[in-house]
Order: sequence, then structure tokens, then C-alpha cells
Amino acid sequence: MTADATTVVRETGVEFLDGIVDSLPELVTGVIFLVLAYVVIRAVKRLVRGVLGRTYPSDQRLIPDFGALVVGVLLWFGAALAVLDIVGLGGIATSLGTSAGFVALGVSYALSNMIADTVAGVYLLRDPDFNAGDTVTTDSVTGTVTSIGLRKSRLEVEGDTVVLANRDVESKWTLRTKGSE
Repeated sequence: MTADATTVVRETGVEFLDGIVDSLPELVTGVIFLVLAYVVIRAVKRLVRGVLGRTYPSDQRLIPDFGALVVGVLLWFGAALAVLDIVGLGGIATSLGTSAGFVALGVSYALSNMIADTVAGVYLLRDPDFNAGDTVTTDSVTGTVTSIGLRKSRLEVEGDTVVLANRDVESKWTLRTKGSE
């Protein structure tokens, strides 16, 4: 190597090490923030799972788990954006936040029917008048409810199982009394 190349390599190495030393406070702050975020997010997820677990019966365990998952993902995304800002990458955090908003908008539009089924399923699961074993009439069929899931409900009609989207069931159904069957 020539003297000029050696000088360039040495200066580059010194600048690199100076950059690392200068960024150490932000990196340490970011690591401390991540540790605190881990503790807080874990506690919040446990709280959400506990509250939803007391609200829904044990056979509907999917709802508290799903609620805790959604809360956890949102909190971790926010924590990641905050860490990027703490370590001096606020522009990237802003771009990621904006991009995620557009992606979420597209995903929510694409999954709107599934989201509608899930929301309707939660309402049906919580409705004291809509239970397995009840005979109900929906907009399209009359049958006995055999199961209620987050997205679909199953009715037995003349020995056959009819699977209906919860959004279709929840929008219009009637509980049949014993005398009207």
C-alpha cells in the first residue's frame, strides 16, 4: 500500500470509531428504552388478556388471545418507531409510520369482509339470545345453531350443516320459540 492509501484507511477508521463513540449515548438510551418497552408491553398484553379472559368464557379463549396479539403488535410497532427516533433515525421512523398507515388502509379494505365477520362473531358470541342449540331464522335459512365461531356460524337444517358468514347472520336473525317451529 502506498502512503496515501494508508492515510485514507487510517482516517476512515478514525472517523468510523469517532462516529460510534459519538452515537453511544443514543444507542444506550435506545437499549434502555427497549428493555422498558418489553416490560411495559408484556404487562399491558397480560392485562388485556386478563380483562378479556374474564369477559369471555373459557371456551372462547381465542378472543382474549387475539386481543392481546393485536395490542402487542401495535405497541411493538410504536416502540420500534420510538427507538428509531431515539437513535437519530427520526426520518426513517416517520417514513415507516406513514407507509404502515397506507399498508394498514389497504389491508383493512382487502379484509373488510373478514373484519366484519369477526366483529359480528364477537357480538353473536356475547349475545345471550344466540346460543348453540337455539333454533333461529336468518335472512336465508331456519335451523338449529350448532356452533358459533369468530368468522362463521353453523346451523343444522334438515340434517345438513349450513355454514354462514357471521356478518350475514348478525345483520338479521330471529330466535324461534318452541311454539313457532
